[in-house]
Amino acid sequence: MEKKPNIILFLTDDHGQWANSAYGNRDVHTPTLDYLAANGALMENAYTPTPVCSPGRACLLTGRISSQHGLHDYLASGASPEIANHPWMGEEVLLPQILHTHGYKTGLSGKWHLGGENYPQADLDYTFTYGMGYPIYHQGDRTFYENGKPMDKTGFMTELLTDKAVEFIRKEAQSEAPFFLTVGYIGTHSYWSDHPERLVDYYRKQDLDTSFQDSIYPFGIQNLESTFDSREDPREALAQYYAAVTHIDENVGRILDEVQALGLGEDTLIIYTSDHGLNCGHHNIWGKGNGTLPLNLVEESVRVPLFLHFPGVIMRPQRRVEFVDHTDLFQTILDFTGIELEEKVRTERNYPGRSFHSRLVNDVPTGDWRGYQCCEYGDVRMIRDHRYKLVRRYPDGPNHLFDLEKDPRETTDLFNAADLQPVIERLTAQLNDFYDRYADPVKSGLNVKKLPRHNTSESWRDPRNLH
Repeated sequence: MEKKPNIILFLTDDHGQWANSAYGNRDVHTPTLDYLAANGALMENAYTPTPVCSPGRACLLTGRISSQHGLHDYLASGASPEIANHPWMGEEVLLPQILHTHGYKTGLSGKWHLGGENYPQADLDYTFTYGMGYPIYHQGDRTFYENGKPMDKTGFMTELLTDKAVEFIRKEAQSEAPFFLTVGYIGTHSYWSDHPERLVDYYRKQDLDTSFQDSIYPFGIQNLESTFDSREDPREALAQYYAAVTHIDENVGRILDEVQALGLGEDTLIIYTSDHGLNCGHHNIWGKGNGTLPLNLVEESVRVPLFLHFPGVIMRPQRRVEFVDHTDLFQTILDFTGIELEEKVRTERNYPGRSFHSRLVNDVPTGDWRGYQCCEYGDVRMIRDHRYKLVRRYPDGPNHLFDLEKDPRETTDLFNAADLQPVIERLTAQLNDFYDRYADPVKSGLNVKKLPRHNTSESWRDPRNLH
């Protein structure tokens, strides 16, 4: 029987789609990700279903949206061991569990953020995590956890996570079984400081485009609870952020080099994405969906990079324009392994995603693809097509309509424009249809009670208080 492919999933925290040279940013250097794009597929319209850490990760690893799995905001692991160690995904079937059941050796090096931080459960054969300690600094001393055992290490977080990822790959290269490894980098997460000085100094000296930092988000206020002092010097913060991106890119390269050196290049599917996007002063926002009150779903918050590379299997190069999100990626990964879930499981889980595998391997469309993308954050929902974007905040608004063709910066609200009411009606019907089909009435974001509320400083940290 033909061996299933190895899979390395890079799931970086807070890496916005815009912060990649392959997506058109001329300031940031990402040669490794450029290589993946040039020799694989780049998805131009890739999204997270929910623009904040824990839910975004849960959507990818469960293949289900937040209104199905019930996580609507990040788990404040550092605030409470009870929160950190609660089995939040106990009712879900996660991707590593499925792959493990079908013979994969499974590993994680880096961020988990779905509960059980010191020793993540999910049929993972190997784990190396940074535990519950908070705040998370990008260099220095820290207690990590290898298979649940504490281990003190010093250095740059990105490099330490790479070291353990390489160890896992070297070990599993000797096995007959395929492996699935998730590498959870966090270098692009705030604080925007303490990255390699050689890289930061380079970006400090460049004439960086900071014009996007001049725009103002007119539909809310900056949520200072979600930001850090480092953003008070926007130029320095951007240099640090770009340095983090380049540092991650270098370490992705280290892992790709190891795969090649071990002779695994033709047998390994490489995927790079992020749990959600990030604003670095875009719209005057520092952060993601919770960077403002009310919560936002601006494009920089919900768009993610997505590169797929599999020599001899994925046609190259491809720049695909379909709307895809992490629930689609879940199905696509399964398709690459040849694993077919039982019909009973598919029915019970009511998966909203759809595999785009066939489009990558032979460019033969399998039926029409959806012409819209939906996202949510608690009781805020959005839908967009290739021109218009509708944002609805339940139950009382404020609601917005943007013409992204004429107003890509989302500055002019057209919700009350008389001539666009048919557009609003059409998009609202599609939005309602999507969530009517997939949302669990008990776990729906419309039942959220403790997320940061509209124009208040009330904050939510414990998912058990959602309903």
